[in-house]
Amino acid sequence: MASHIMPTYGRLEITFDRGEGAWLWDENGKQYLDALSGIAVCGLGHAHPAVHEAICKQSGKLLHTSNIYRIAVQEQLADWLIDLSGMTNVFFCNSGAEANEAAIKIARKYGHERGIDKPAIIVADKSFHGRTLATLSATGNPKIQKGFEPLVEGFIRVPYDNMAAITDAIRQHPNIVAILVEPIQGEGGINIPASDYLSNIRKACDQHNLLMMLDEIQSGMGRTGKFLAYQHNGILPDVCTLAKALGNGVPIGACLASGKAATVLTAGNHGSTFGGNPLACSAALAVLETLDKDSLIATAETKGEAICSGLAGLLRNNPHIVEIRHKGLMIGIELDAPCTELVKMALVNGLLINVTQEKVIRLLPPLIIDDSQIKLLVDTLGMLIMQFTGQFSPVSDHAA
Repeated sequence: MASHIMPTYGRLEITFDRGEGAWLWDENGKQYLDALSGIAVCGLGHAHPAVHEAICKQSGKLLHTSNIYRIAVQEQLADWLIDLSGMTNVFFCNSGAEANEAAIKIARKYGHERGIDKPAIIVADKSFHGRTLATLSATGNPKIQKGFEPLVEGFIRVPYDNMAAITDAIRQHPNIVAILVEPIQGEGGINIPASDYLSNIRKACDQHNLLMMLDEIQSGMGRTGKFLAYQHNGILPDVCTLAKALGNGVPIGACLASGKAATVLTAGNHGSTFGGNPLACSAALAVLETLDKDSLIATAETKGEAICSGLAGLLRNNPHIVEIRHKGLMIGIELDAPCTELVKMALVNGLLINVTQEKVIRLLPPLIIDDSQIKLLVDTLGMLIMQFTGQFSPVSDHAA
């Protein structure tokens, strides 16, 4: 049957009917282990009881009133996020791109308040910040920018994990007002910077009176073993953006601000019709309560280590493995050649994965993944990688 949906995605020919925890079932009843979590969205897995209860309860009371009134559940969520993050205040929206749009607006207004007519923001190669015109312009991927020129001005691009390049850019461009980076690049290939990268950015921002802005849309919500990835460094940014796992599938985004950034936006500067509505905030509160009650953040690092050490053992003699890297449950397995075919191979074998940057297998399993599911993930993916790289016959492997 012909579809009336715009062809903006290269969709796989599969439709899922239901989910539970780390499992999904398609329309034919076939079961799949979800090692992608809707691209880091369903951190609590599918159909989590607490989220389900919160959505049902709130939908029977109130869905929307508008931000021209106070919203009690929004204020509760803001209080909890500020307590967990150490930030000062928060603007709620509907997506990660919108959260980053708010961050960009904060940076520009901050610059204008300092008398800078054309404020600029340092961003990184291979970054991903969204698909609106401003966030697309900030993103470091020419392929997804092509066809949408002219791009939004005011972004100065440097190599990721390169403090020398940041220092040079600050020296050459007196109109720089902020630095926007991901603590770990997700779409860019699970690129993990040097341990002092964020700390050095913080120092540079303090020295030059710039805003440090961190896109934690994929790395946040406990995925790296801390609530927010910057907490591994013991620092505090001026702006931090969240979305994805915040609502466990219910659309919600958040732009958190601290210190001088917290007072930039005032009434009339920014807004969102649906942002922070009672339904989305109730779902997000249920997520935070579950992360706290079940101590899921504390286990993310050990689970990620179990997956990576298991794969490293199975693939230790495979010459086509460039690197296996991870921070908590953000995992990348880089091969020496394009490997997008592995996505369909995994699908046939009941496993959902992703390949980004053509050569990096990206795993973003839910934080609730258990030991037996970790073993299944490691064994299945290890076998598929060996098969794909021609290291053994799949028949002999299954026979063994």
